[in-house]
Amino acid sequence: MIRGFWAFCFLLLTFEVYASEVKLSVSGICHDEHSAWYQRTKNFTAFDDMESCLSSGRPYSGYEAKSSYHNLKKTTEVEAQNQEYDRALYGRWDDLDADCQNTRHELLAELSTIEVLWDDRGCTVRRGRWIDPYTDEVFMEARDLDVDHLVPLAYAHERGASAWTSEKRTEFANDPRNLFAVDASVNRSKGSRGPSHWLPPNEDFRCQYIVRFVRIMIIYELQFQPVEAAEIKQLREANC
Repeated sequence: MIRGFWAFCFLLLTFEVYASEVKLSVSGICHDEHSAWYQRTKNFTAFDDMESCLSSGRPYSGYEAKSSYHNLKKTTEVEAQNQEYDRALYGRWDDLDADCQNTRHELLAELSTIEVLWDDRGCTVRRGRWIDPYTDEVFMEARDLDVDHLVPLAYAHERGASAWTSEKRTEFANDPRNLFAVDASVNRSKGSRGPSHWLPPNEDFRCQYIVRFVRIMIIYELQFQPVEAAEIKQLREANC
């Protein structure tokens, strides 16, 4: 009986140690496990829950608070729906941990197959080695690459994002799940088109492109237009 009691205590302690902690970044932003930047936040103060963390910091973009106070705050920040698309509505590349490396350069550093060369300040990636999934070509100069939004911002805007808060738009624009480092010229040929009207030149990547595109749409509860849904289903069957 005593042995069983101590075994229970050990399991309880183990659960508490490995339970997901909330991270307060050095820039004062609280991240729980649902934050797109949770795994990337390495320098932080740990809290047991978001409520405790929010007494010292502010929530990450897109956090849906449970308390009535934060729900009220969120309600007052909702912008008018159905605005015309403007890139400025989706903010700039974020630097949530205030280390001078924004989303673009952190992504380039992460995706490079070799150690990257930074500028003198350590803020901007200059060189590395990247395999562009859209073309299957190799690039060594960061200036030759665009960081592409898989689901384009304008495309998302017309399919539900126009009703989002500014914080959620910025979160979407900086979500690494929706970003690829690709040939700048090919990215610009894609523009704001979805799979129905544009697919990567690299045929071996088309299945993954379509599947991931649909996944992002589902995660953010964006809605394909009726004709698009049927077309994308056919494309998926043809390429996967």
